[in-house]
Amino acid sequence: MSIRDWHQNDRPREKLLQFGAEYLSDSELLAIFLRVGVKGLSAVDLAEQLLGEFGNLHNLLKADEKQFCQAKGLGSAKYAQLQAVLEMSRRHFESALKQTDSFSEPELAAQYLQHQLANLQRENFGLLLLNQQHQLIRLSILFEGTLNQAEVHSREVVKTALTYNAAAVILTHNHPSGDPTPSQSDIELTRHLSQALKLVEIRTLDHIIIGNHGRWHSMAEHQQMPD
Repeated sequence: MSIRDWHQNDRPREKLLQFGAEYLSDSELLAIFLRVGVKGLSAVDLAEQLLGEFGNLHNLLKADEKQFCQAKGLGSAKYAQLQAVLEMSRRHFESALKQTDSFSEPELAAQYLQHQLANLQRENFGLLLLNQQHQLIRLSILFEGTLNQAEVHSREVVKTALTYNAAAVILTHNHPSGDPTPSQSDIELTRHLSQALKLVEIRTLDHIIIGNHGRWHSMAEHQQMPD
């Protein structure tokens, strides 16, 4: 049966307009993005099949171009469209955060960082650069490493913070393994960088580690930040 033959309240697009996007399932949201199905499959059927192949929506959204384009009903045009949607989402979120009164709440910072780091296949280390009111100046990704390690140089960290006239920073990196629990080397790195930044009167508020599936770890919340 074609989607056109469905009851109006069951059609993904009409359902979204009437009730809101939050009421749609992953497959219904993906069907709206796909717009059309393929021979023998409606857009919703195709969406459900794709989610089955990739495992979940998260895996589909983070797939590289080759993986994405090999799937039935997808291709380079859809991949480009998806990347544009994801980038608009990231920019929208960043723009909203820059208007907040403070960026010192770990949950707010983690939400933003998940948009930036959660889907990366290699470990990346960066800084959230903040002004005197702890409002976001920018996120600066400084180092990219391997699957489980990024070499971090304190000189570059301090130089970047001074370049943007930051009054405070939040250290951040991702764990591609998915588990955001800090290692002993993460804790030692935090202590070392905090001391280096303190010498130039820049506060280190937190070190937030991003995992996957919404998992993150705030070292400040777990009393793991140096005094």
